[in-house]
Amino acid sequence: MTTENSVFVPMNETFRESNSVRARYRVECGSAGSGKSVNVARDYIIKLSDKAYSGANLLCVRKTESSHFDSTYAELTRAIKDIFGKRWQRYWELSRSPLRMRCRTTGNEIIFRGTKDDSQREKLKSIQSAQGKIVWVWIEEATELDPGDLDIIDDRLRGSLEEINPRLYYQITLTFNPVSANHWIKKRFFDKADPLAYTHRSNYLQNAFIDSEYHKRMMRRRENDPEGYRIYGLGEWGESDGLILPKYEVRELDKRFEHYDSVYIGQDFGYNHANCILTVGFRDGDAYVLGELYTRGLDTSEIIELAKRAKVSQAVPMYCDSAEPDRIRTWKKAGFFAVAVKKEPGSVGAQIDYLKSHRLFIDTSCENLIREISMWKWERDTDSGEYTDIPVCTCDDAIAALRYSIEGVRKGRRLRTISKSTLGI
Repeated sequence: MTTENSVFVPMNETFRESNSVRARYRVECGSAGSGKSVNVARDYIIKLSDKAYSGANLLCVRKTESSHFDSTYAELTRAIKDIFGKRWQRYWELSRSPLRMRCRTTGNEIIFRGTKDDSQREKLKSIQSAQGKIVWVWIEEATELDPGDLDIIDDRLRGSLEEINPRLYYQITLTFNPVSANHWIKKRFFDKADPLAYTHRSNYLQNAFIDSEYHKRMMRRRENDPEGYRIYGLGEWGESDGLILPKYEVRELDKRFEHYDSVYIGQDFGYNHANCILTVGFRDGDAYVLGELYTRGLDTSEIIELAKRAKVSQAVPMYCDSAEPDRIRTWKKAGFFAVAVKKEPGSVGAQIDYLKSHRLFIDTSCENLIREISMWKWERDTDSGEYTDIPVCTCDDAIAALRYSIEGVRKGRRLRTISKSTLGI
């Protein structure tokens, strides 16, 4: 509700202390649906709209800059409209190209950047606001970032603020789901006390605004995917015990195909659950996941169009789920080198054995594979409590695409790449 001189904004009580702290690092670890991102967006919009904080500017950071539009930018836009109602344009101006927001009454700005590569990191070092300084940083999905990314961001928050506004203070806010107990964020901020950090835990059960349908969906997940429920329902750290592939390295990879001995694509079909396409290079027996196309709720023709726009190679063998022959034919007609994966007794176990016996590198852009692989576990025997040799088959769409992608090298099949002219395109 908005009046001429004030606004009323409903907030979750669990974040009251968090919204008032001035610690250098505000670390918000929470489950899906906990309301942490909604709260951070509203908190910053309220502060940036307040003349008491004139001269303050906010930098929003994600690993991939393009992902801001559907996450931080969308959340902040929703916060503006929720707070100011129909008169929001009197108070804020929004730009989509480039992504930028500016409060009309204070002049305070919101800027959006990524840390995907060296070029984007260099831009972080030279960002300038029209007035004041960047004093606040919001890192959404912070588990996507490397420790070095945080150091670069941290280094730019320096210098006296007295002449600009003595009320201002530097602060970096990190919001994320606790996907892995081995993550550097846990080691840095949770395993030992940091006098410069304020840490906060939340889950969907503490969200006063969660709807009954969401709660029912979480109850189903508790039954069908206990580990996923622990992380995305209760906001607990993912355990490393029982992980199928505990050893892998996430880093920026060379995307040039000539850098590898061979390149294959794996695709797991989906509609209600995700459809995933992974491009994987192989060199000296090691696997390098170079790119990911991960979608939901799209039909085959729409995914094909996205794949073409994303420049998914049409000359590289694409191993697909053999249970969907009609879709494979559609991909072939569209000019892709689609091949059915021959499923045999024990093939999943053989694929896992191959992956465990070779080094695996994943490009930082493959956010969904990184998320899935950190939760991919062996089933636990309900009686003995011991892990079995059966993988849990939930939240594994990117994993399935990864398994399919290795078929060419695992079986020693060398399908040759083909030219576009051969395909008639």
